[in-house]
Amino acid sequence: MSLWGWLWLLYCLHVPGCVRGLYGGGEGACRLIAKPVSGTVYQAGDVVIGGLFPIHVEAPLPEQEFRSIKGHSTCTIFYQRAYRWLQTMIFAVEEINRDPALLPNLTLGFLAADTCLSEGTTLGAALAMVTGQEASVVGTDCGTTPEVPIIIGDARSSASIVVAQTLGPFDLPMVSYFASCACLSDTWRYPSFFRTVPSDAFQARGMAKLLRQLRWVWVGLVSGDDDYGKFGVQLLLQELQGSGVCVAYSEVIPKVASQRRIRYIVDTIKGSTARVVVTFAITKDAHALMEEVVRQNITDKQWIASEAWVTDSTLSSPENLPSLAGTIGFALKKADIPGLGTFLTRLHPDGDYQKSDPFVWELWEEMFVCSLGVDLSMTLSSRRQCTGSEVIGEGESQYADVSQLRASYNVYKAVYAIAYAIQDMVACRPGDRMFNGGQCPDIRKLQPSQIVHYLRGVNFSTPVGESFHFDMNGDPPASYDIINWHVTPGGKAEFVQVGHFLSSEGSDDQFHIDMDKVVWGGGSGDEVPVSVCSADCPPGTRHAVQKGRPECCFDCLSCAEGEISNTTGSVECIRCPERFWSNPDRTACIPQLVDFLSYSDTMGVILSVISVSGATLTAGALATFLYHRHTALVKANNSELSFLLLLSLKLCFLCALVFIGQPKPWTCMLRHTLFGISFVFCISCLLSRTVVVLVAFRATLPGENLMRYFSPTQQRMGISLCTLIQVLICVLWLALAPPRPAERGDREGRGPRVVLECEVGSVVGFSLVLGYIGLLASLCLLLAFLARKLPDNFNEAKLITFSMLIFCAVWISFIPAYVSSPGKYTVAVEIFAILASSFGLLFCLFAPKCFIILLRPERNTKKHMMSK
Repeated sequence: MSLWGWLWLLYCLHVPGCVRGLYGGGEGACRLIAKPVSGTVYQAGDVVIGGLFPIHVEAPLPEQEFRSIKGHSTCTIFYQRAYRWLQTMIFAVEEINRDPALLPNLTLGFLAADTCLSEGTTLGAALAMVTGQEASVVGTDCGTTPEVPIIIGDARSSASIVVAQTLGPFDLPMVSYFASCACLSDTWRYPSFFRTVPSDAFQARGMAKLLRQLRWVWVGLVSGDDDYGKFGVQLLLQELQGSGVCVAYSEVIPKVASQRRIRYIVDTIKGSTARVVVTFAITKDAHALMEEVVRQNITDKQWIASEAWVTDSTLSSPENLPSLAGTIGFALKKADIPGLGTFLTRLHPDGDYQKSDPFVWELWEEMFVCSLGVDLSMTLSSRRQCTGSEVIGEGESQYADVSQLRASYNVYKAVYAIAYAIQDMVACRPGDRMFNGGQCPDIRKLQPSQIVHYLRGVNFSTPVGESFHFDMNGDPPASYDIINWHVTPGGKAEFVQVGHFLSSEGSDDQFHIDMDKVVWGGGSGDEVPVSVCSADCPPGTRHAVQKGRPECCFDCLSCAEGEISNTTGSVECIRCPERFWSNPDRTACIPQLVDFLSYSDTMGVILSVISVSGATLTAGALATFLYHRHTALVKANNSELSFLLLLSLKLCFLCALVFIGQPKPWTCMLRHTLFGISFVFCISCLLSRTVVVLVAFRATLPGENLMRYFSPTQQRMGISLCTLIQVLICVLWLALAPPRPAERGDREGRGPRVVLECEVGSVVGFSLVLGYIGLLASLCLLLAFLARKLPDNFNEAKLITFSMLIFCAVWISFIPAYVSSPGKYTVAVEIFAILASSFGLLFCLFAPKCFIILLRPERNTKKHMMSK
């Protein structure tokens, strides 16, 4: 079976009314009983180009029971814009036929059919064209249609997919002017499909750039229930992945009109906080949606239109502008086609035109709202009778409006692409191209595969000066105008170009929008509408995504200490570098304050005063004892030990001053060693004194002379030996791991302040110093406790016991206080322990004696001291 036989079989299987019958000789044949399309326009030529145009947008319901032959039915709702596309095809064909340089010895013809915006009708028309088996075509002498080797169309992606899938296996080429679904770029599935409209992949890319540039991160999506809408939204979602733009909702406009479903979609739009609505839909679907939008008076949305409806004049009618003014959309590249306006206005419903074009009468009635019918009773009561004197004015109707030639220009380019492909065939020389064994095609018997081959290589300039070619997928370079709906003083819509978007595979995108020209929708005036789920977090905070919601919906949490965010809308906080900390607002990193216990601090001043006061009191006690050194009380208390003890106490008071001020290497070493040696020296003196008192009053056996072992020389040796041990510990400590200045944050190693302090260097050395002091203090306390019951008038042991209890209590309390104190307060705690223990020893040991010496001299006698 031949190619056309297979197509004829497909055609008969598809079209109701194509049945088997009997012709002469009894042989079976296919006989077409019903007409598959609503109307056609034909002109003969050497090569006839097919055209599919949705002249009507409502197709009759198909016969699905197949029990009877359905009578002839027509499509309804005339679409002036599509009829302009058809006339543009005729204009281009006639212009090429007049051009002596292009196809000079060849005449192009055309066969254009109405698709009624239905897949079934479109496929039926396409099959009828390529098989040449239509029952009758107006304008032909013989009543049969010639075979069409190439088709321009269809306008819809869904219908183009159906036709391309059917014709593709037979290499029958299609050149669509408005089917922009990216799925049609698949050359494996659609090997013979070409188009002069860019793929929606580029439009989706441009829309994503627009949303990102205007920071519209919370948008709604509405699409038609067809391949154009579904694939368009899918591509847009892919482009938005990882861009920070979130989708509030995604709704689909049903093909079968359902007011309940449309109302639900509009209620969703109205109730959403997303102010930007992206609509990927053909004009018919957009009409159904916008009617309900206008009815509900929704005026606070910014609409983003796809190229299918952004320049549709019926949608931009004055009654729709309160809701749709400010709409922004991507439109196909506009062009001015010289002579087209005059060509469109040539029509008139006289006999000649009506005979060759069955749509002229309907156009006339639609444009002038009148009736050309002879029987007035058959016309609508609201329509007057057409006079025939009406004149089509250029730009006065959607049909004659040549100010927005976009899809029409695509039709124009499609015709020229076919013409240049045929021109390349005519100019072919054997061996020029590796096709058909190196033989040139027979122009009188064109094969579809030959046209496909030459279409892939066309590269020409249109009469308006634009360079054109198809890429490897059969797509043209993408070129879009960014259109904005303005409202004129007269209350009409004006489509103003405010930018452009150019893109092609393998090259950088060019996106530009002039913000000063844009009139924004949604009642925003001159301000760019804000469409966000959550307002951007201010500096000093970060995003925290709300559970179960898109990433654009978030709460704002303050940055943690030591972290900042210095920009609006920060997703994460930045940690400050070393030696820097966050300011109170968490918006900037500032240098950390260097903190230490200084003499200028209030606490430093207080401790310094207390330290000097203690040293002064100690010096006063020393002076008192020196002045009264010959009295009984001073002699009885071993004046030499008392002087040494007072001297060591003075050192203890003064060593506290070394702990105040900025830590330096020499001060760090001095403060701990001076502290350790001073206190050991002090406690050694006190221990020696305690032992002497205890031995003196416990030696009760006759002839026992224990005091010979505790002479002043031996006491000095004992004190020196105890102190020397501490000195050796300190020397080893300083030699092996001395204390040194160090920086430490005041909170877990980091904070707004850097605390300068002295690290002990060696924990073992520091522990030995404190442990040795504690050992001597414990021994002294034990001996003093054993001697607590000495005669009342000589209560030295009681005073030593009490002073050592205070000393031990202070240093035991010091340990937890030191560990828990932050920053410079650890040094203050250590100073406080030094001063408290020093004052405890001073007051407990010397205050009673000074009281007697200065205020009760009568008690400072040997007799009084020896009495009970």
